[in-house]
Amino acid sequence: MSNLIPTLSGTGVALVTPFNSRMEIDEPALARLIDFVIEGGVEYIVSLGTTGETPVLSREEKVRIARFTIHAVNDRVPVVIGAGGSDTSEVIREIEELPTHGAVAILSSSPYYSKPSQEGIYQHYKAIATASPIPVILYNVPSRTARNVDADTILRLAQLPNIAGIKEAGGDMAQCALVLRDRPSDFLVVSGDDALAFPQIATGMHGVISVAANSFPAVFSTMVRAALAGDNKRAKKLNDSLLDAYHLLFVENNPAGVKAALSELGIIYNYLRLPLVPLSNQYAEKLRAYTKNLIHLTAETMLN
Repeated sequence: MSNLIPTLSGTGVALVTPFNSRMEIDEPALARLIDFVIEGGVEYIVSLGTTGETPVLSREEKVRIARFTIHAVNDRVPVVIGAGGSDTSEVIREIEELPTHGAVAILSSSPYYSKPSQEGIYQHYKAIATASPIPVILYNVPSRTARNVDADTILRLAQLPNIAGIKEAGGDMAQCALVLRDRPSDFLVVSGDDALAFPQIATGMHGVISVAANSFPAVFSTMVRAALAGDNKRAKKLNDSLLDAYHLLFVENNPAGVKAALSELGIIYNYLRLPLVPLSNQYAEKLRAYTKNLIHLTAETMLN
């Protein structure tokens, strides 16, 4: 098994996909976003996660975004590429077309809608791991897939040679503790929930793949590094400053909140493809005020 813990500890950011007014991929905005999060201190980038609106991207667009991202990152930080879905053979075909030579791992969400059994989930990931030329990171997000990947299944999958870790977004702290206790020593475990990242790191997770780090990379990644270093007092202070962000960024849907914040920061335009729509005015105003306030709070909080 490939040990990704030294490479992917800390903050990974699941990038949004910027669009222009014609609803085309906005590559200049994507380049600005990549520079912004790297300069903000994130440890790695995740391209084509669900935050990137992958359900409304064509296969050709996904390949284009991944290639552009790898080129724009230019080896400054590692890149992980997302590839998931309910059709196992289709996921494998997608991985074959993606520029995996420029990435360190594939992040693959568990099957959605079809609600396979735990054995079905195991066989799905086993087939993907066998076919993938780079290590695979599991992604458990039952709020979107309608099926939890149970701890026993995670630990069983962790024994396969090309499955290197998991992004855990199930919110079940007992399951997280069990996986952390019984995992192989080189099996990466990262949070998939910004609001739980601080306490989950305290239980032994290696970091987080974050949505909030799109818009607030400096304060969020500093919080994660403090938590990983065991400086819980500083990590809590930073995390407390982000609590309102965790609510506002997800209050209606993801990535409507984070795109609104990034638009306010002048990094991207606030366009989403249907069926997603921009954040409603009542929450957009609150997020605008919060974003302006955090800019001032961040400098003071991070220095103390």
